[in-house]
Amino acid sequence: MKKTIIAATTAALVSSLAATSVGAATYRVQSGDSLSVIAYKYDTTVSNIKNWNDLTSDTIYVNQVLEVSAPSTTKAKTYTVQSGDYLSKIGQQFDVYVAELREWNNLTSDVIYPGQVLKVSASSTTSEPASTGGTYTVQSGDTLSHIAVRFDVMVSQIKSWNGLTSDTIFVGQKLSIGSTKQTGESSQSTNVIDIAKKYIGTPYKWGGTTPSGFDCSGFIYYVFNQAGVNISRTNTEGYYSKSTSISNPKPGDLVFFKNTYKAGISHMGILIGNGEFIHASDNGVTVSKLNNTYWSPRFAGYRKF
Repeated sequence: MKKTIIAATTAALVSSLAATSVGAATYRVQSGDSLSVIAYKYDTTVSNIKNWNDLTSDTIYVNQVLEVSAPSTTKAKTYTVQSGDYLSKIGQQFDVYVAELREWNNLTSDVIYPGQVLKVSASSTTSEPASTGGTYTVQSGDTLSHIAVRFDVMVSQIKSWNGLTSDTIFVGQKLSIGSTKQTGESSQSTNVIDIAKKYIGTPYKWGGTTPSGFDCSGFIYYVFNQAGVNISRTNTEGYYSKSTSISNPKPGDLVFFKNTYKAGISHMGILIGNGEFIHASDNGVTVSKLNNTYWSPRFAGYRKF
């Protein structure tokens, strides 16, 4: 039973060409890879990789060569308006905001016409967000969720770090990204996630509790003990009963699933933020979306030790 569905099509290349990387800024896709896995490997975002490689979906294939860092210079991409197009439709296609399309094209309204050539990206030297000293300056079109995705954090964290009581932000506002003084709990959570990410790609092994192979509960056992949280080895149901239910989960907390390979509580992982969790699936340690069609109906709740 496969718990994770990877959209991959084998390319017609001999396996000897499947080197892990090609040049300093490229990566050759391996079996089992997904955009989120590659993004974590190279400390970037899925939207950046899609932007750098002109991808319009999350589908990738084995031996595909992807740019995994921003080019030294980036020219604005353009798109020719087709009949039936409108700004929000184009924005969705290129993963940008309507406000950004207006700004890049000096539009004073949402009116566009077939044949019109629009810029659908900014002209810049990098597509990474500008930040200095743990702060970010809000740009036109930004939202808290947009900023959270850029920095791989949660909206609730940004609001906490900046004392925000609502999701309202304004252009030019400077936001702190990351607490300047971590509590023991937040430091522990960060440590758990950092350790877990080191083992992305580790193969699945029933009953495995070491980097040579993990099952889902064995992965939790190893990661938390490496992070200094002494827990005994048990199965997923055991960890469910030993943990406490929570309604306001944070990165580093546990997420449980039911009715996967058996009835009842049967799978678990570690929440890493932005609707994603890391876990040992049948395809090995990987990152998955909580809202995908397999995991969403099997979600059983968040808990913590």
